Amino acid sequence: MTQTTASCVAADGGLNLVLLLEDFQDFIRPAFRALGGALRLPGGWPQLLLQACLQKVVNGGGRIEREYGLGRGRTDLLILWPQGSLIQCCVVERKVLRRSLASTIDEGARQTAGYMDRCGAEAGHLVILDRENGRWEDKFFRRPATVDGVTIEVWGM
Repeated sequence: MTQTTASCVAADGGLNLVLLLEDFQDFIRPAFRALGGALRLPGGWPQLLLQACLQKVVNGGGRIEREYGLGRGRTDLLILWPQGSLIQCCVVERKVLRRSLASTIDEGARQTAGYMDRCGAEAGHLVILDRENGRWEDKFFRRPATVDGVTIEVWGM
């Protein structure tokens, strides 16, 4: 977790959430490696680790809302960042891989896109945590998913 608030703010004043999530992947990767590819954290620990990584930068000018209610659903994290006279709004949803990767991405991307629509977010990120044993190198990826024309960045960890 090497990023600072200044290094994550773009020239237009927006928050570079991609850089922050790449930093989180770099932070959590050694833990997977040390545990032989399995990261067995109970309950909400993965979300707390993610929030702690983001919080140190976002607190430099914005805020993070946890379990933010959006209609009948609740997004895991809603990041609000002042960008001139506007507020940059980003949804971060977290899923633990329980079935197949494809079904987890499909379900999570649809959920994230719905949350983005409800709050008018310009960016959505889906973080999938694979806590099972296996090749830790294969767990880390970043790829886009598209739902009804909305692109969501999917992060594997």
